[in-house]
Amino acid sequence: MIYELRQYRVKKGKMKQWVKLFEEQIVPFQVAQGMVVPASFTSMEKANQFVWLRRFKNEAERTRLYQKVYKSEHWKKVLLPRVDAVLDRAAIVTTLMSPTPKSMLQ
Repeated sequence: MIYELRQYRVKKGKMKQWVKLFEEQIVPFQVAQGMVVPASFTSMEKANQFVWLRRFKNEAERTRLYQKVYKSEHWKKVLLPRVDAVLDRAAIVTTLMSPTPKSMLQ
């Protein structure tokens, strides 16, 4: 099992717009392609920080689903321009993680 912890910096004043885009368009699209998004969060300490998790069975599945999502015309032509309007994509931090043996996320 692989989890991605994804940390984003949202452009000033754009958090409400980002959360709406994320929850109503990005997550449904990614889930329809086979991705699993178990959680998302806004920071209580940093007004512009957004954090979320994605789960994959293994690296092969992660690679396959990345191709399916990020190489799609829908992502490139519809969603990516909307993402660019609200996120500082250069500041994205992605951490790959493996749950410990007794983690509830196994």
